[in-house]
Amino acid sequence: MGAGIAQVAAAAGHPVLLYDTRTDAVPLAIQSVCQTFEKLASKGKVSAEAAEKAAALLRAATKLDELRSAGIVVEAIVEDLDVKRHLFSALERIVDEHCIFATNTSSLSIGAIASALKEPSRLVGMHFFNPAPLMELVEIIGGTATDANLLSAVHATAAAWGKTPVYAKSTPGFIVNRVARAYYGEALVLLAEQAGGPATIDTVMREAGGFRMGPFELMDLVGLDISLAVSQSLFTAYFGDARYRPSFIQQDMVRSGYLGRKSGRGFYQYGEGAPVMQPETEAPAPKPERVTLPPTGRLADALEKRLAGSGVAVNRAACDGTGGEWIVVGDATIAVTDGRTATQRAHETGRQNFVAVDLALDYMTATRVAIAMASTCDQRAYSAVVGVLQAAGLRVSCLKDVPGLAVMRTVAMLANEAADAVNQGVATASDVDTAMRTGVNYPRGPLNWADDLGLPAIQAVLGNLAAHYGGERYRVSPMIRQLVWAGRKIHETVAVASRSEK
Repeated sequence: MGAGIAQVAAAAGHPVLLYDTRTDAVPLAIQSVCQTFEKLASKGKVSAEAAEKAAALLRAATKLDELRSAGIVVEAIVEDLDVKRHLFSALERIVDEHCIFATNTSSLSIGAIASALKEPSRLVGMHFFNPAPLMELVEIIGGTATDANLLSAVHATAAAWGKTPVYAKSTPGFIVNRVARAYYGEALVLLAEQAGGPATIDTVMREAGGFRMGPFELMDLVGLDISLAVSQSLFTAYFGDARYRPSFIQQDMVRSGYLGRKSGRGFYQYGEGAPVMQPETEAPAPKPERVTLPPTGRLADALEKRLAGSGVAVNRAACDGTGGEWIVVGDATIAVTDGRTATQRAHETGRQNFVAVDLALDYMTATRVAIAMASTCDQRAYSAVVGVLQAAGLRVSCLKDVPGLAVMRTVAMLANEAADAVNQGVATASDVDTAMRTGVNYPRGPLNWADDLGLPAIQAVLGNLAAHYGGERYRVSPMIRQLVWAGRKIHETVAVASRSEK
């Protein structure tokens, strides 16, 4: 990470001194960065002259005293509070009083680190994401004492280095590590309930949800030990809040040495000859003759277009008592999940052949969709549902009948956590969405996604999840409740507030 940050700064034209307590680490880091500049030049991504100039800006420091002339010191050492405090305390005795201190911590309190300084106002969080040269996002984090002008200066510096900086308050997890817990957490809950295997859930999240990587393959890439440590840290920092509760599955895997790619085995196996896990996909089912779609609805609109030329007759008409949202094929009733199980909805509506469909980022472009059948649904009716979805060009994965299925419950929880972060002043709605798109490559910012789906729908899903499971995990953010009552969107609210302040 340190070498990556040095590369970013040098590429932006800044003279850079690299220091490490391991004497052999710095020469190797400089050599690696210079080789990277050469490769970029050979591929035509930068000019040979620019690569040569950037490489010339990198110099090794053999002693901490050599940093005396630094204008900003970016620390990227071990994630240990006492070690970081000791370093900054030593630096304060060496550098000029105007030198800015920046810590790349991903989880430690900025205020706690700054407490070792005589002038704690000079320390700011500057959290890069790995690999630093490639990832756009930098979280600029203010601690209890951080000077506001210093925050602005570091924000501007990150932007000048070609990054996308966002402001965050120093709270556990900042923006990304806090909000992203829901992405991993819901997947682990689904796995614990045997809703589907890792390959199936990952594939649904990619092919329906539009996420670049599924939660299990992402945990394997990051390392299950690291992912578990972050979850445990947040769970402790938030005094046992159920939303951050670590998974016993992940804990057991770490204790067994299954750490992901780096150990050769995690949720998947790696290496030559390792088996390739395939998602559960329904076999081809008979194509029904006709389907009745409601007058409105994203799934209905997409199905009408996708079924054109398929030989399935499409009728647009409301079904009695449905509120215009149900799809009917044969004896089966289909609806997008609202956080209730298909079995609960079958019981409450008296329609035993009920099938719930998961959320998709875009039903028109999705290549797969997840569904769940009520326990009262007969096989013939279920087969007709699979058949009509396949006729529309969708691969179908059947999950166990869990509330909210996979994509819907995950998006609702991401939006809920993001809304709480905004409500607690951790960051603005715009910065939260930017952070999640650029920091972890989500297909949409969770708050923008929630606005698009409708906050009443998000509240309903969370409420139904809470009713099903009990406890505090799925409690609705006060911000979402307030906005639903007011009939407003999250980003609309931010815009109104900004205008009133002006």
